[in-house]
Amino acid sequence: MFLSISALSGCSFVQLTDAGANVDQLTAEAVSQCTQKGVVSTKTNAKVVFNRNRETVIEEITVLARNEAATLGANGIVPIGEPKNGGQQFRSYLCP
Repeated sequence: MFLSISALSGCSFVQLTDAGANVDQLTAEAVSQCTQKGVVSTKTNAKVVFNRNRETVIEEITVLARNEAATLGANGIVPIGEPKNGGQQFRSYLCP
């Protein structure tokens, strides 16, 4: 039982969509010539029995943001602040 829970803590449960694959995570400086499309809020489980691996949680919320930003017609995202409790907000942009 312990091994299966340990393995689960590092697993990602979120899949990048084909549209999300066209969205890049950018810096605030990189989007100066871009048009903001909206704000995307993402959330995933930060705890499954115990706290999950921080990098895995960050990866999941970023993938969720990329997927959601694609539905807004964006091709770039910039994080707003730091991830907290398995959630984070991102500004989405359409860049030339």
